[in-house]
Amino acid sequence: MPKSFVVETIKRNQIVDALAKGKRLDGRGVNEYRKLEIKTHVIQKANGSAMVTLGDTQVLAGVKIDKGVPFPDTPDKGLLIVGAEVLPMAASYLEAGPPDESAIELARVVDRGVRESEMIDVSSLVIKEGKWVYSVFVDVNILNVDGNLFDATSYAVVAALLTAKMPRFVLDGDTVKDTGERLPLPVRKVPVSVTMATINGTLVLDPTEEEEAVMDARITLDTEDEGHICAGQKGEPGSFTPEQVLTAAEWSIAKGREIRQKIKEATAGG
Repeated sequence: MPKSFVVETIKRNQIVDALAKGKRLDGRGVNEYRKLEIKTHVIQKANGSAMVTLGDTQVLAGVKIDKGVPFPDTPDKGLLIVGAEVLPMAASYLEAGPPDESAIELARVVDRGVRESEMIDVSSLVIKEGKWVYSVFVDVNILNVDGNLFDATSYAVVAALLTAKMPRFVLDGDTVKDTGERLPLPVRKVPVSVTMATINGTLVLDPTEEEEAVMDARITLDTEDEGHICAGQKGEPGSFTPEQVLTAAEWSIAKGREIRQKIKEATAGG
């Protein structure tokens, strides 16, 4: 019998036994987050940046803003693009190379939460309709993996955008010029991602890497300031009962409110 199978079975049994008592291996309750730390202005040359530490998961996000050409189907909207890369040093099992499917999914889920919440008023990022717009790129590097990359990455992206300053461009004929002024991004809302997993029928919040290794299913829900769910993503082949979905929605709203306040406090003053 492979050693890895034995280790995974023992670990799963330990996690399941703890959950049966309403606890987890790290001592948390089923609906508790690990310690969350948010630091801003950590990249000097970026237009905005943030580093988030969630338990032992660590994520760095940087914002770069420049002029660009709008997409043909949205000539009256600026560009907002999120990209993510899990650095090979972030986990022992990772190898160097282009982003894999999990990194692509991570970027898309986080991008969707920001986009669907309408956090940034992209219609106000137009310099000349159909020709010039502001391009907002958010690059994310995963520095250490210990579970729940979706939430840690989302918080880093949102905090970086909240502290970002964009150059004020003006038209001089057909030329775009930088006035030298710096303005905050047109932020409307503060989305918050909350990720949960089921393990042997028990719903848990903010799963660790060990818990993700044995989870049956995962769900990520994003809420905006009014507590409305604006985006969601289900992962893993397992399913959720209707009762678990309702509980997940309640947790996402309640925890979203708490974490949104932490993000606002960390980014106060821009």
